[in-house]
Amino acid sequence: MNGGAAPWHVATSRGPAASLHATPPAPNPVRSATWCEVERTALVLGSSQPESSIDVEACAAAGVEVARRRSGGGSVLILPGEMLWLDVVVPAGDPLWSDDVGRSMWWLGEVWAAALEMCGVAGADVHRGPIQHSEWSRSVCFDGLGAGEVVVGSAKAVGISQRRTRSWIRLQSSIHLVWRPELVVALLADPRPEAAELLEPFVADVAPARLVSAVEECLARTASTGR
Repeated sequence: MNGGAAPWHVATSRGPAASLHATPPAPNPVRSATWCEVERTALVLGSSQPESSIDVEACAAAGVEVARRRSGGGSVLILPGEMLWLDVVVPAGDPLWSDDVGRSMWWLGEVWAAALEMCGVAGADVHRGPIQHSEWSRSVCFDGLGAGEVVVGSAKAVGISQRRTRSWIRLQSSIHLVWRPELVVALLADPRPEAAELLEPFVADVAPARLVSAVEECLARTASTGR
């Protein structure tokens, strides 16, 4: 892609998961990257995931907020301080824009993979093939693998989902700092998997601040190279 791309507007936003997901881009969006921090534990459903796939009563009893995002995939459990969640917005006409839904997420996977490498994680790679489903991936996001997502070895490290309009693409990405499969399955409706049946994601033994800094540095490179 050509150079001359716009710089990134980087920010941090904190609040309930539902509010963070519901906040729309500006009417005339620019390149933006927002680190989202939840105030309380939340189980976030994908755009088309039925609520019947989770145990709403169990969520309420555990004090877990149930929210829904406008992008696809299965549910993601977010606990304060236990996941890095980055939303990026790319306006139409930007060098990073692609009409191909899958390819439009590759570059963000490359950013995360490069950042992990900067933090000493070897073998991070971007998935560019078709979606890979498992028995439970339609209920649990990190049990499947989609375009642009990052793997380390055979373990999924970074999940990415997408929402797009004619004016912008919003890519939502996340990486686990802690993995709690027992809590994940406890919030699902029957039939539910055993915790050991879920695919274990890659959890980086990296200081969160260091990984955030590395991601922002790799994002900045896209402003000078166009991708």
